[in-house]
Amino acid sequence: MSETLLSVKNLTLDIPTGSGTLHAVRGIDFDVRRGETLSIVGESGSGKSLTSLAVMGLLGKTIKRSADEIRFADIDLLKARKRVMRDLRGNRIAMIFQEPMTSLNPAYTIGDQLTEALLLHRKVSRAAALARAVELLEKVGITAAASRLSQYPHQLSGGLRQRVMIAMALMCEPDLLIADEPTTALDVTIQAQILRLLVDLTTEMNMAMILITHDLGVVARVADKVAVMYAGELVETGPATEVFAAPSHPYTRGLLRCIPQPGKTARGAALGTIAGIVPSLVGEVTGCAFRTRCAHAIPACRDPIPQRGDASHAFRCVFADGALSEEGKVA
Repeated sequence: MSETLLSVKNLTLDIPTGSGTLHAVRGIDFDVRRGETLSIVGESGSGKSLTSLAVMGLLGKTIKRSADEIRFADIDLLKARKRVMRDLRGNRIAMIFQEPMTSLNPAYTIGDQLTEALLLHRKVSRAAALARAVELLEKVGITAAASRLSQYPHQLSGGLRQRVMIAMALMCEPDLLIADEPTTALDVTIQAQILRLLVDLTTEMNMAMILITHDLGVVARVADKVAVMYAGELVETGPATEVFAAPSHPYTRGLLRCIPQPGKTARGAALGTIAGIVPSLVGEVTGCAFRTRCAHAIPACRDPIPQRGDASHAFRCVFADGALSEEGKVA
């Protein structure tokens, strides 16, 4: 079995606001092994991006981070000095940010931005760094790669900019790649190409990947493990095949009803929806945060929710595994 590359235990992120403390992330646990893809899925505002920024050490100064453990390989990221984090970022841990147009600096050429991390972290000449940049641009499917090095971000399409971001993240051959909604701004055909590319590259380079998305259709195609996040909490985690075949949490089942499933969803049939909105996480948060939107909530949902299942496939619900029917009713 491959080594555990990243381990996160009881991660909590609190943000002070004028009306109280916003509990953005609440006690989440997950781990990623080398060569494995973990997908964190959930609605906008559930805390997915903040979780990735907490791992990278890129949180704002006002955000309070606490955890029992955040360990990357043999490095304790909770105690790591700023110099250690600078050495890791862009080198052993790389991130593809959500919007490439705002992530790329409009004042610098593509070549300068691609080579910066490699020149910083490796003892290589600029010529070698440029050669590596051309190699990776070709690997991510950009034609006339050498000519792109002198171009600026505004001269590239959205799909090309996203491919540049992927190439930039791979310049130093990281051990862990974090991809935060890497296909959100792209059309459907480009999305499929980018996802296939990420999967192929993680396999080829034996990297671990954390893929952050709100699209369960994406998860089904690329993930080994899935972590379903709702209102700052992981409500279900497990192997992707198991979670899709037998979802245990009502929120996961609701998400799956919202996407068409080959062989199950009739052509023209209405897709499911999840009524209501995500509750406020300002102030004290008790019980199941999903209870206000759950069709079969009971008074016990206001109490602390036990974690059920096992270490492989776990979920948080007052109903034991199998107590809910496929239609979502109490069996």
